[in-house]
Amino acid sequence: MREDDDPIRVIYDASYRRLVGQLYAVCGNRGDAEDAVQEAFVQAVYHRRRFLEMDKPEAWLRTVALNRIRKGWRRGALARRVLSRGTTAPPTADFGLGPDHVALVAALGRLTPVLRETFVLHYVVDLPVATVANELNVAEGTVKARLSRSRALLADLLSDREGAEHV
Repeated sequence: MREDDDPIRVIYDASYRRLVGQLYAVCGNRGDAEDAVQEAFVQAVYHRRRFLEMDKPEAWLRTVALNRIRKGWRRGALARRVLSRGTTAPPTADFGLGPDHVALVAALGRLTPVLRETFVLHYVVDLPVATVANELNVAEGTVKARLSRSRALLADLLSDREGAEHV
């Protein structure tokens, strides 16, 4: 089999950039997002047969990558402080992320991890509430409450940014 014909390579080519963008929105650090997505693909290769039988391989990859991000957050208070301050370098232009996206990621970095994950899965990844609830293993009402809370917090954070720009 040629490398170009490998089904995992095809999935990688189709979804790597999208997954990195989604995980960047969750964690606020491009390097961590890339590492998490790469680790997810390593797991896909390791569990090749089971991975190739999945109905939604990209959802599985996203879940594995999110779990890696969560594990990093649990490692210590220092990592949580750095991520929550949004002190990471902005992404480079090769991902096509403009200043609005960077501002949104910085604002997302000020949300709690559970609010951030819920927001990104629903609004960035464009998953329905029921699917987000399933991926996060919570009730749909919990997802709706988190979405409402995150929208309110982001509205305040982003309106503060806009007010500062016009001063």
